[in-house]
Amino acid sequence: MRLLTLILFAALDLVPKGNAFLNNLQKRDSILIADQVEYGFELDSVAKGTVIALPDFSPISGDTLTLVEGWKLDTLRISRKKDMMDIRGRVVFAPFEEGIYELPPIMVARSRGKVSDTLLFEAAKMDVRTMPVDTASFQPHDIKGIITYPVTFREVLPWLLGSLALVLLLALSIWLIMRYRERKYGPAVPAEPAHITALRLLDKYRGSKYWAPDKQKAFYSGVTDVLKTYIDARFGVDAPEMTTAELFDALKDCQDITPDMYDGLKDMFERADFVKFAKHLANDDENASVLPLAVRFVTSTYQSTLGEEQEKDVL
Repeated sequence: MRLLTLILFAALDLVPKGNAFLNNLQKRDSILIADQVEYGFELDSVAKGTVIALPDFSPISGDTLTLVEGWKLDTLRISRKKDMMDIRGRVVFAPFEEGIYELPPIMVARSRGKVSDTLLFEAAKMDVRTMPVDTASFQPHDIKGIITYPVTFREVLPWLLGSLALVLLLALSIWLIMRYRERKYGPAVPAEPAHITALRLLDKYRGSKYWAPDKQKAFYSGVTDVLKTYIDARFGVDAPEMTTAELFDALKDCQDITPDMYDGLKDMFERADFVKFAKHLANDDENASVLPLAVRFVTSTYQSTLGEEQEKDVL
C-alpha cells in the first residue's frame, strides 16, 4: 500500500531532520552480497496522536536490490509527563550485486490536528562488495566433511559437576525422607520370622479368662487368625481368605504336618467355626487344648524348616 506519493511530498513543507541510518544485520565491517541491511530513521519527541505516513520503497526493489521487509515502527522511549515518544522506523534491503547503491532519501509526513509537515532524512550510500578471490593461485577443492575436535576436560567439567550435584541432591533427598519417616514412625525394625510372630501373639491368649462364654468368640477368632497368618507365611497358602474346608483341603498333602497334628488342628478350627457362627459354647477341656495345640503346630513346622535349611547348608 502506498502511503505517500510525490505529489503529497511536494504539497507539504520539507523539514530537514538529519541523516537516515544504515545498519548491516550481519554485524560485519563491510556489506557483502546477499547481506541484509536496515535502512531507516529515528524521530524524537513525537506527540501523542500524531499520524505518520511513510514512503513506498517497493518500486526500487528488483534483481540487484530486493526489499526483504517493509516498514516497521518501534517505540524507543515514552515520556509520560509530556505525552511524547521516540520512534524508530526501518525497512530491510538485500543487495545481490557488487557496487555502490545510492538509496533514496526518507520523507516522513506527519500530521497532528491541522498542523502537517514533511521530515526529510538524507539518503545513505551502500557499498556492497564480494569476497576477493585470487584467480591466479585459486584451486578448487572437494567439499570437506564436518571438522571434529577432541573433547577437552574443560568442556566435560560442567557435566561432571552437574552429575555430582544431582547425585548429592538425590542422596540428600533419600536421607531427609528416611529421617522424616524415622521421626514419624520410629526407627525401622527388621521383620521377625513368622514363627516368632505367631508364638508372641499366641502368648497373649494364655489363661482361663478367655474361656468365659462372652469371650470364647474372641478367643477362638484370635487363635485361628494367628495360625492362618502363620500358615500363609510358612506354606504359601492363602489361609486368611479360605474357609476351614478349603484350608485343610490345601494342607492335606503337606508332609511337614503329621496326621495327628492335621486331625487335631482341623477339629480345633471346626470347633472355632461353631463358636464364632453357631453360638456354640466349648467346655473347659476343649478350651484348655486350644493354645497348646496351636503352639505345638507352630514349633513343629518351624523345626522342620530348620532341618531343611541345615540340609541345604551341608550340600
